[in-house]
Amino acid sequence: MTQSISRRSFFKGTAAGAGILVLGGAAVAADKPIQGFEDTKTSTAKDKQWAPISDRKVRVGLVGYGVCQFGAAFEFQNHPNVEVVAVSDLIPERCAAMAKVCRCEKTYPSLEEMVKNDTIEAIFVATDAPSHCQHCIEVLKHGKHVASAVPAVFGNLEDADRLFEAVKASGLNYMMFETTSFHNDTYAMRQIYNAGGFGKMLYTEGEYYHFMETPIDSYKGWRIGLPPQWYPTHSNGYYTAVTGGSFTEVSCMAMPSLIPQFQPGANRYENVFATEIALFRTSEGGMARMAVSWDTPGHGGEMGRVRGQKGSMWDMTFEGSGDISGIALEKPPLPPGVNAGGHGGSHGYLCEEFVNSILQKRTPLVNIAWALNMTVAGIVAHQSALKGGELMKIPQYTL
Repeated sequence: MTQSISRRSFFKGTAAGAGILVLGGAAVAADKPIQGFEDTKTSTAKDKQWAPISDRKVRVGLVGYGVCQFGAAFEFQNHPNVEVVAVSDLIPERCAAMAKVCRCEKTYPSLEEMVKNDTIEAIFVATDAPSHCQHCIEVLKHGKHVASAVPAVFGNLEDADRLFEAVKASGLNYMMFETTSFHNDTYAMRQIYNAGGFGKMLYTEGEYYHFMETPIDSYKGWRIGLPPQWYPTHSNGYYTAVTGGSFTEVSCMAMPSLIPQFQPGANRYENVFATEIALFRTSEGGMARMAVSWDTPGHGGEMGRVRGQKGSMWDMTFEGSGDISGIALEKPPLPPGVNAGGHGGSHGYLCEEFVNSILQKRTPLVNIAWALNMTVAGIVAHQSALKGGELMKIPQYTL
């Protein structure tokens, strides 16, 4: 039995009234060089107010203010339960600029120096992707909670095991700031899934299209020639961040790119692929197609669709046999002064989730298992692409 037209119309009307943006239709502004930082509407509930869970302030350090300026992008400096006590960047001018934006007087020339400050409780790592694993382990070794920009590890399965063991041994909170986790549609999908509205997922699609004919500037040029599936979490989040599940095996197809940075010998990765399309088996027994592409001009962004045994959802539209009228599909309010921010209105929510997990002494949403299951699947997918689409098993991480 399919859901009626009136039910679909009601849901669309509710979404529009809440200010929900159809992410698939968002255009990249011509004056925005980095995709994902566009102003976007958020599905925040208008009939509720934020209520503090504590009056305590978590003492936070922020590391990394490169081309994306991520260190200050997630609203830590504006959160009422946070005191930004130190910032760091390897480049003095960037470090000074972040200190000004974050209204912080204390600066450090490196993360390695910052972690020695015993008054810091948690550090957000927004450094270059190849350094995420080592920097997070360093933070944990010094007894501090840690959050990281994506991906959790960079093309290395051994690093994934190292990071997993370090988090488990520490007993501290680790969270990866995967932006799809708090997209309007993904948040609603997760609410419906957790309420049983989809049943088991039969098929999921996630896509991260980011045309990079000219590579984005990066520390030591790490983005030049980047294998697409080494940066897979923006697409893989449309399964893992909805269901909490993982990918168990993969066959990935790719073809050589025409873009100069992907020609033989043009990059450190010896990578010629700028588009990799992975077909995964999921931990529920279903299927998922996850695409990452740097060389397809036109429509771009982070987007996805899900199809379950009881219902499907795409472009903020649910169709199915279940009644979803009692499920809260809008995101809860953020603290006053904290903006939802870019990447589909996810930035402020990622900060709020990490801070609350520390205050409540609980595991955060995008915990180490979720983070590695999103990331490692892409590493194996790239290996599959190098072998012409060979079906390969994927390591599993569970808490």
